[in-house]
Amino acid sequence: MKKIVSLLFAAALILALAACGSKADENASIGEQVDHEIIGIDPGAGIMKAANKAKEDYDLSDWEIVEGSSAAMTATLKKAYDKEEPIIITGWTPHWMFNAYDLKYLEDPKGSFGKDENIHTIARNGLKEDMPEAYQVLDNFHWDTDAMGEVMMEIYDGTQPEDAAAAWVKDNADLVSEWTKGVSKVDGDKIKLGYVAWDSEIASTNVIGKVLTDLGYDVTLSQVEAGPMWTGVADGSLDAHVAGWLPITHEDYATKYKGKFEDLGANLEGTKLGIVVPSYMDIDSIEDLKAE
Repeated sequence: MKKIVSLLFAAALILALAACGSKADENASIGEQVDHEIIGIDPGAGIMKAANKAKEDYDLSDWEIVEGSSAAMTATLKKAYDKEEPIIITGWTPHWMFNAYDLKYLEDPKGSFGKDENIHTIARNGLKEDMPEAYQVLDNFHWDTDAMGEVMMEIYDGTQPEDAAAAWVKDNADLVSEWTKGVSKVDGDKIKLGYVAWDSEIASTNVIGKVLTDLGYDVTLSQVEAGPMWTGVADGSLDAHVAGWLPITHEDYATKYKGKFEDLGANLEGTKLGIVVPSYMDIDSIEDLKAE
């Protein structure tokens, strides 16, 4: 009997401690709940530069911008979101996570993340003369966030990027025909495109790669970091990329290699960068983090 009473007492004590812990968690500041961490991506990304600028602008000296990768960030987001736990990340649109989860940008009254950007197509000098057909397609390439979102969600749902791109190209023949209008087919000419491992760029690069493949090109898609991607176009080891986030995210690279590439203009307008949280979190502005 004493043993049973002891076990019941121990169980009650555990429940009481758990309840106290839950209450403490509820009363903890958002900063304490997330260990004063903002989950970021690879350190060379422009969004990380902007996030560190925000850290200075808003005097968030006790906060850490955690370096990692896009994949690691979204995995951490999913884990927290599934449990409805607090999490703060660096985020950008277009991105499939805004379709998969109910998220919101924190207001940025100091403008640390700048205004909305566009994604540009960047070609190596001389591509127009060497590969006029590919150059014309790249120059014509333009779509919107909804179209990109379709491809990203297919990939997120488990479809291989090349298969998702092929299905989208088949289903959107009218738009693709605008990109290829008047372009002659080629016979196995080699072309190399670079891209960063962002979901948006995986989608766009696979789509334009499929279009060029259908025109007869032998296409190689090379996944690299942002720096090597811009360097590759500048030194000619890459023919082009469709992943130039300007004027802010890739500003340093565009400035460094000015004159060593050709900017064919925006292939998608209206991107956005910032600090992102799940909508269930009771916080609305980056300014609010200082008090946390």
